[in-house]
Amino acid sequence: MHNKCIVVGGGASGMMAALCAARSGARVILLERNEKLGKKMYITGKGRCNVTNASDMEQYQRNIFRNPRFLYAAFARLDNAGMMALVEDLGVPLKVERGNRVFPVSDKSSDIIAALKRALELESVEVRLNTRVSELLTEDGCCVGVALDDGDKLYADAVILATGGVSYPTTGSTGDGHSMAKSVGHAVTVLLPALVAIDTVESWPGTLAGLTLKNVQLSAWLTGGRKEKRIYSQMGELLFTHTGISGPLALTLSSLLPEDLSTIRMAIDLKPALDEQTLDARLLRDFKEMSRKQLGSVVDGLAPRSLAEQLMRLAGLPASMPVNSVTAQQRAALLKVIKGLELHPKALGGFNEAIITRGGINVKEINPSTMQSKLIKNLYFCGELMDVDAATGGYNLQIAFSTGALAGSSAATAMEQ
Repeated sequence: MHNKCIVVGGGASGMMAALCAARSGARVILLERNEKLGKKMYITGKGRCNVTNASDMEQYQRNIFRNPRFLYAAFARLDNAGMMALVEDLGVPLKVERGNRVFPVSDKSSDIIAALKRALELESVEVRLNTRVSELLTEDGCCVGVALDDGDKLYADAVILATGGVSYPTTGSTGDGHSMAKSVGHAVTVLLPALVAIDTVESWPGTLAGLTLKNVQLSAWLTGGRKEKRIYSQMGELLFTHTGISGPLALTLSSLLPEDLSTIRMAIDLKPALDEQTLDARLLRDFKEMSRKQLGSVVDGLAPRSLAEQLMRLAGLPASMPVNSVTAQQRAALLKVIKGLELHPKALGGFNEAIITRGGINVKEINPSTMQSKLIKNLYFCGELMDVDAATGGYNLQIAFSTGALAGSSAATAMEQ
């Protein structure tokens, strides 16, 4: 009989680790604390499951915020093309959408989970649901199994921790893996919510809650030093919320902000395709053509009405003022808010709404070629549990699948030696 491998956690990385360990010849037991596998996957991509991103690896490296080089071997083991082929071989056709995001044609995350479950069954992986691990069992610097919270102990030749981060704790991500890793000597970096909405000091975004802006540019600067340093600038989609901003641009920025938010200034460029000179020329032309109308009529043509009203308020201009009475100074004030609508972050949304966790097990203590712990033999890590995270768009799920594949195959190979 082949040696036994225990995988703790039945999310994206855990299912992939179990599958690849089994395909590499190991006898695998997959332990999941929830009543079903892939609970967090059900809600990814707004329930559609953004499986991966079809961009090239160069683009991947640009979109991984922390420790991208650590992932070289994982991507070599299973890259996005390999993941897409694997899913389609399991009977789920895929499609590529805007931003190279990859989804099942059916738009159902349940199809991806069902396909992975079928693959696990085909490889005779033993899945135990409603089973929570409380402790790693170690002897002489080697992991020999796990203890369950009911007091039972399971022994194995390799243990793979795939318990996820601490975001969306209702899906079972409550930091169990971090506690277990710490108990055997691993360091865990500060855990922060990432890919999450940003609450602002300013209250006016609340008056625009629900309004989505497309093709705008969001930028952010670190203001603490002698000179401001730009830390982010990207074009895309933004959403106003009751407490601040969300949408793809804000979510990505949230992963790059320092812990001390008081040092950050943000600005939205509502017309990034036009430089100030060109936009000013357009304003002058519009003012000339509509000289007998009120200012509100002109600004309504530059932004959605609710936002246009806010822009005039911030520029200190009444919407009812005649266009022909607007001075050069007042026009400059309007231009300034259109090209640089300023905001300041007050807080990030909590782990309950964060898509992923920033921080995790220190990757310096993990062998990037195998995902094996450098401190405890036969203990492997994969997925969001580690200090690796990326932008929205399928990158984080690919990291989970790639590190899971490498951990699973590495564990199985090591057991044969």
